[in-house]
Amino acid sequence: MPDPYPIMEVPSEQVRSSGREAMGSKEKFWFQPSGADVMWLFKHPQPNTGQHWAEKISEEVAKQLKIRCAEVELAQCADEFGSATKSFLKTKWELVHGNQILADYVPGYDKWKRFRQSEHTLTNIFASMDHIFLRPDAARRAKIQLADYVVLDALIGNTDRHHENWGILKRHREGKWVGWIAPTFDHASSLGRELRDERRQMLLQEDRVGDYAEKGRGAIYSSAQDKRGPSPLQLVRNAATEHADLFSPALARLKELDNSVLMDLVQRVPESWMSATARAFSAQFVRYNHARLLELS
Repeated sequence: MPDPYPIMEVPSEQVRSSGREAMGSKEKFWFQPSGADVMWLFKHPQPNTGQHWAEKISEEVAKQLKIRCAEVELAQCADEFGSATKSFLKTKWELVHGNQILADYVPGYDKWKRFRQSEHTLTNIFASMDHIFLRPDAARRAKIQLADYVVLDALIGNTDRHHENWGILKRHREGKWVGWIAPTFDHASSLGRELRDERRQMLLQEDRVGDYAEKGRGAIYSSAQDKRGPSPLQLVRNAATEHADLFSPALARLKELDNSVLMDLVQRVPESWMSATARAFSAQFVRYNHARLLELS
């Protein structure tokens, strides 16, 4: 059994009510650990979900794939379990979310429409990079990094890559704007985190974990005419052909990722934080996704 992940203790007196985060659907607040010079965001998981351990496992998977990711720890505030995400914003840097970017470059794009925003497509996302990054090589690097995030989503089953869950970091320097793609963040909607154990057990017994993975609906659309986004897996299947040069780097790295490593990342969640059934389901789920993605490479 691998060593469990450490737990960050968040003293209740460090809760800054003035720093509560408005974006998203979970209760969260900013705090500053003792001796630290940066802020962390504590997130309460929604009731009866595994959003906290999904965040941590996903971050560890991203690191294995050499994908830039916001630092995450399991965290506890008083008697409440949650997760803590380290701020990646530095002095004078600004985070511009995807909805703001697309509203600037896609005519008629509604940046306030978070759900069923069918114009949130890979085509529009990649095209916006050509507008933002003036050098073709810089635009291509940005697209590859975003493709990395899409492959990560397919591996962990993240269905919440909406247009506020990616962005660009920018700052004004020497009379001009400079920037790059922000680290990937907010992976709470992964690994079947919303399922009850009864449902997980049924899917395991009936060998239907793959069905669950294939039926998931993501927040990036294939076409603006579609009523629903494809599953994270199907999105990569479609894009790996259309944008082979952008997706091949991440797909190639998947070949070097052993299933035993993925299993250890799940097993490291402390027993009191994740049920045995959730652990077994998450392991089978990521194994299925990994095998399907390897077929593409």
